[in-house]
Amino acid sequence: MTNPEFERWQGRYAAAPGHLFGEEPNHFLAGCADLLPQSAQVLAVADGDGRNGVWLARQGLAVTSLDFSPVAQGKARALAARHGVDLNFEQGDVHTWAYPTQGFDIVAEIFAQFSMPEDRARKWAAMRDALRPGGLMIIQGYTPQQLTYATGGPKLLEQLYTEDLLRAAFGDYALVRLAIEERELHEGDGHSGMSATIGMVWRKPAAT
Repeated sequence: MTNPEFERWQGRYAAAPGHLFGEEPNHFLAGCADLLPQSAQVLAVADGDGRNGVWLARQGLAVTSLDFSPVAQGKARALAARHGVDLNFEQGDVHTWAYPTQGFDIVAEIFAQFSMPEDRARKWAAMRDALRPGGLMIIQGYTPQQLTYATGGPKLLEQLYTEDLLRAAFGDYALVRLAIEERELHEGDGHSGMSATIGMVWRKPAAT
């Protein structure tokens, strides 16, 4: 059976003359550079055509870039080659991929807001399981205010992020950084214009 979401993203990435969301990293992720260790195993969830995964690799980190679009991953591989970095590319659905238990020091999910609530809960549970004790969870997404701007992101309220939603999912972790903003984004054609975003960084408790 054809997956409409898969076909939609394949089409979006194929239609973009370059990188759908640009070649530079997400602004919130880049602003977390001071939190990154010198070496770490990183999972970039729904990494698309690679801007964030490649940037993380450029920081000297070992990156696994997960996405289900072969078209996007082809562009990500080309971007990585241009920057002279190597990534481990995994093609898979973020809701059903076999996340390795405690496999990563950092898990980053940037604008991966195509999940409905039940799928999102399953994805976040797997992301939590994949993060090692003491590791960082980095999440950036659009808030409901984004519906008034219509400059990118989902059109369904259920797919947008709020502080309460994120605290309910990760509140047992230590909050490291919180940024709730309305600002101009210039991240390719996919994210362009005034936008309402939330970014949070959590640290998973160390093993006892």
